Amino acid sequence: MKRGVSILGASGSVGESTLKILRQFPEEFRLTSFSVHSNLQKAESIAKEFQPDVLCISSETADRTVLGNKIGNTKVLYGSKSLEEIVSAPETETVVTAVVGASGIRPTVAAIKAGKKIGIANKETLVSCGPYIRSLLENSKSSLVPVDSEHNALFQLLENMKKDSLERIVLTASGGPFRKLPVQDLPKVTIEQALKHPTWNMGPKITIDSAGMINKGLEVIEAHFLFGFSYDKIGVVIHPQSVAHGLVETKDGASFVYASYPDMIFPVAHSLFYPNIVPKVLRSHPATSWGNLEFLEPDLERYPGLALAYEAGRAGGTSPSIFNASNEVAVELFLQGKILFTEIPSLIRNVLEKIPNSFPNDLEGYEEADRKARELAFHFSKDKVVHLC
Repeated sequence: MKRGVSILGASGSVGESTLKILRQFPEEFRLTSFSVHSNLQKAESIAKEFQPDVLCISSETADRTVLGNKIGNTKVLYGSKSLEEIVSAPETETVVTAVVGASGIRPTVAAIKAGKKIGIANKETLVSCGPYIRSLLENSKSSLVPVDSEHNALFQLLENMKKDSLERIVLTASGGPFRKLPVQDLPKVTIEQALKHPTWNMGPKITIDSAGMINKGLEVIEAHFLFGFSYDKIGVVIHPQSVAHGLVETKDGASFVYASYPDMIFPVAHSLFYPNIVPKVLRSHPATSWGNLEFLEPDLERYPGLALAYEAGRAGGTSPSIFNASNEVAVELFLQGKILFTEIPSLIRNVLEKIPNSFPNDLEGYEEADRKARELAFHFSKDKVVHLC
């Protein structure tokens, strides 16, 4: 039987890669449902091609007269609450959570409670409320298979290694478009410059995160909750070629490296087929085509957001949630031209210093920390409290 797949965020880069896999393996998978935020034209196109049972337009302000309540045999739902409904359908086996930001938390929780296999590309879920998610998984038949290229690489490496041989895991990062720009010039960078990622084609929010390596900081926190390593045992290296996606260092001094062409189709395919093997080569990339590979220590003066992420992660509790929420606000303010690129980590630090850390037992506690952080971040930016790094 075909395995049912639900995609949250079908119009983004991960969503589009997932649709490519479904096209390539129509005998294996069926799209049962999907969501987009507000791209109604894209939603209609996907619905007509794949004919899923239901689609969700998650924007609360979408014009409901454009698509109506049905496209052919596909039911159309509206509002973010509908995300929780579509991931819980019995026809769905795998949920790919590719929405950006904290909006992915509630539907991911619903998918866990429904016992689904989750291809998790929404890192904010684990960053914002990792302890709560881990407690849910302990009492659920659900499983998480990471879709981020770095975490998927580590997942595949670690699954085939003995735990008592492990020393450290290492995430790779391209370094973004400003890796060689003089630090004193960073306050002058434009939105257009920050959106020109050297390797990956991603949405604007994650691209800005990557330019300052805050995205890598979020991934460090995510890796902590995915794999159980302490923050002292999670490293980051700059690898401009983006061929190696993850490294595992062993106690005997050796390193195991996962390498592939920088294309999201590899981790997406693995997450969909897991625990089975992907049956076809998706894209050949032999070692002779790699060229010279560089691995460099990140400069924390250039990337202060990475250091902040480690601080928030080590503090635990709601600190990662506060970090993530204030970053989401800061990135949006930068994209609106209201703050400078270097003011993003400054704003995050201000918010982290002002909101007391706590250790909730429920999802609402983490959501309250998220709400307070967003409110304070907007307040700081409005009152010009932010200072340059």
